[in-house]
Amino acid sequence: MSKLTDLPKRILIGRALRSDRLGETLLPKRIALPVFASDPLSSVAYAPGEVLLVLSIAGVSAYHFSPWIALAVVVLMFTVVASYRQNVHAYPSGGGDYEVATTNLGPKAGLTVASALLVDYVLTVAVSIASGVENLGSAVPFIVEHKTAAAIAAIVLLTLMNLRGVRESGKLFAIPTYLFVAGVFIMIIWGAFRGLVLGDTMHAPTSGFEIKAEHQGLAGFALVFLLLRAFSSGCAALTGVEAISNGVPAFRKPKSKNAATTLAMMGLLAVTMFCGIIALAMATDVKMAQNPATDLLHNGTPVGPDFVQDPVISQVAAAVFGDGTFFFIILAAATALVLFLAANTAFNGFPVLGSILAQDRYLPRQLHTRGDRLAFSNGIVLLAGAAILLVWVYGADSTRLIQLYIVGVFVSFTLSQIGMVRHWNRHLATERDQAKRRHMVRSRAINTFGAFLTGTVLVVVLATKFVHGAWVALLGMVIFFATMTAIRKHYDRVAEEIAADETAADERVRPSRVHSIVLVSKLHRPTLRALAYAKLIRSATLEAVSISVDAAETKALKDDWERRGIDIPLKILDSPYREVTRPVIDYVKNLRRESPRDVVSVYIPEYVVGHWYEHLLHNQSALRLKGRLLFTPGVMVTSVPYQLESSEAAKLRARKRAEWSAPGSVRRGPVERRPKEPANKP
Repeated sequence: MSKLTDLPKRILIGRALRSDRLGETLLPKRIALPVFASDPLSSVAYAPGEVLLVLSIAGVSAYHFSPWIALAVVVLMFTVVASYRQNVHAYPSGGGDYEVATTNLGPKAGLTVASALLVDYVLTVAVSIASGVENLGSAVPFIVEHKTAAAIAAIVLLTLMNLRGVRESGKLFAIPTYLFVAGVFIMIIWGAFRGLVLGDTMHAPTSGFEIKAEHQGLAGFALVFLLLRAFSSGCAALTGVEAISNGVPAFRKPKSKNAATTLAMMGLLAVTMFCGIIALAMATDVKMAQNPATDLLHNGTPVGPDFVQDPVISQVAAAVFGDGTFFFIILAAATALVLFLAANTAFNGFPVLGSILAQDRYLPRQLHTRGDRLAFSNGIVLLAGAAILLVWVYGADSTRLIQLYIVGVFVSFTLSQIGMVRHWNRHLATERDQAKRRHMVRSRAINTFGAFLTGTVLVVVLATKFVHGAWVALLGMVIFFATMTAIRKHYDRVAEEIAADETAADERVRPSRVHSIVLVSKLHRPTLRALAYAKLIRSATLEAVSISVDAAETKALKDDWERRGIDIPLKILDSPYREVTRPVIDYVKNLRRESPRDVVSVYIPEYVVGHWYEHLLHNQSALRLKGRLLFTPGVMVTSVPYQLESSEAAKLRARKRAEWSAPGSVRRGPVERRPKEPANKP
């Protein structure tokens, strides 16, 4: 089966790479930016819309608060970027927030951060893909009509791309990411030129609509709460910032410097695009509503359920470039692509974090293993499975999914910055160099302000989004925390149980004798091979054991045994209920009770077959018996294989496949075999 699937696997993910080629997969800054920053860069496609959606609850009059909310998001973005630049210099090993929190605040804080990040990475994939499907649906209605299936297909495709390796997937992602950034900047510049220089009046497709406010004339606490909720929705623009600090090992040297530079570039680009889209949305009179079918009014009448509310960026592009124009279509396609690829931030962050957690024994060790292309394949597949489940449950609805978002990332932001403050305090207590102390004090001030601001935002997010779905993210964090704690306890318990003693083992714990048993069903070649092998071991006692299920077959076995003159005693165990496994288990346990210091060695003859379907016809009793014997202390189980002709044919087929050259594997034609030259005679 492995050979059968090898060719499709190589076509999908490429040839396996040697471990010593890991250095070739490291990323330069131009590739690292789209790989690690595609999430925060692409979030400007939906974050402005989320701000307007929340403000629409109070009607169009509340839209004039959007520039102030954008300003608050900008301050937060620059604070977080500046804080994480300290992180990547102080902790370049790739543990990111998890390592910072564990080192400075303890294992429980680190595990809390890890749980928050794992949940956030899953949500990043789900939200990005769902939003990408909706953006693409503005140009292709068929997509939005089948958006759940389209979203799942996009996740599967993205999974295959990431299984090919970080560097290769990064090259694929660079073009649409840079195309999106260029498209947004062209839209902002052209829109500003038309409005400020040419004096054109640009109208979004929804500019002629009215909004039916759910709550008219909000004031006081209700208005403050609404603004805080809009701000927390706009904070979606910050998601993915932490991925760079988790992915420092993937950068080329100097790793920390390149990661810090990439962080600064990402922050500057994201802030400029976010503010530009908000400004153009205000200038083109974009209207958004949480329930557009009933709350958007055209000539005083609700638009109805058939109306499809396009994202803010699509409406702004239609106003600036014109609906259906070349630049509109290019930007719509680039936006959809970059939103799909934004999930790549999670596909790079989740497997790396999972590998570190597996190394610390908080997750299964398989997550620490690199696949054929030197990527953490098991983590990639696990992330894809979780995201597909989430997309299916929520129907690929980005508005519903985004309510779950942000909580996890701000938990990690806050704990990470608190950990960095303690990090600088610890180093300042011992550092005597004044220049270094000034640098540390400045860094501590940045992290202190970052901890205060992100902590405040976390409280706001919890207060404003809890009942709207944030509780699901918190529940996911609790489940991850409990699961990882249980896994760590299991690994610790096993390690303690199997740890070798420092001193030599006491003589009394050594087995005194070995009692060998060969299981016999019929007297055939596999049985004779098992008997011969057991005799070579030179056990203290050796006997053959057979289960009497059919009296005639048992008598035939005894007669054949005596006729052949086999010098190994044959013991028959009665089984009135026609069971095979239980009598053997009971007999072995009885031997152990009679001689606790003896080891019982059980030899089981087994067929080796060449086709997968033949396994269903053979060895089932042996498998059940081995499974039961493994749980019996003091019992060793040995399989004695007997190769059938089909296995020899399978071996021959495997040898032919190994000698066959796949298309493209030989670039210059086959190597001609030269006859060996005769040795020179003296």
